[in-house]
Amino acid sequence: MAPGLMIALLVVPIAELWVILQVSDRVGVLSTIGLLILVSILGGWLLKQQGAATWRRLQATLRRGEMPTVEAIDGALILFGGALLLTPGFLTDLVGLALIFPPTRASLRGVFRRFVKKSAGRRWQVIESRSPTARVVKVEKSVRPRGSTPPGSSRLPPSSGDPAEDPGDDSRDSR
Repeated sequence: MAPGLMIALLVVPIAELWVILQVSDRVGVLSTIGLLILVSILGGWLLKQQGAATWRRLQATLRRGEMPTVEAIDGALILFGGALLLTPGFLTDLVGLALIFPPTRASLRGVFRRFVKKSAGRRWQVIESRSPTARVVKVEKSVRPRGSTPPGSSRLPPSSGDPAEDPGDDSRDSR
């Protein structure tokens, strides 16, 4: 597991509990629970509205024969925002709402695109080109240089093709 993810899994719940306790000290326990429920209801409504709108835009873009890159990114951000809204707490609700609310989602779209491109660049070769009608991104699996071995594997000497010389070949035992 990535170290950043491990730290987030430890820090976020502690921060959420601290914020919930601070809010409950200021406004009371019942009001805090009410606020959490209200934010969840409003977030669910916004999630449904924005998800449906993004789905309609994606379908319209496909009908025009265009690549729905913006709609796909919006869909991913909305999905992640919805998952954060399911997590109880004010901090995750705040980030989740920011990912679902259209103006803030539009400003985060470029950040998400760069993150995915950087992550994909570690495993895939990304080749970008621009045409007058669309932006085309070609993604190809990265190929190891000839003669290199994957990490953790051993390099075996090449076989001559003679079954008598290759002890691992069981094709000669066809009795």
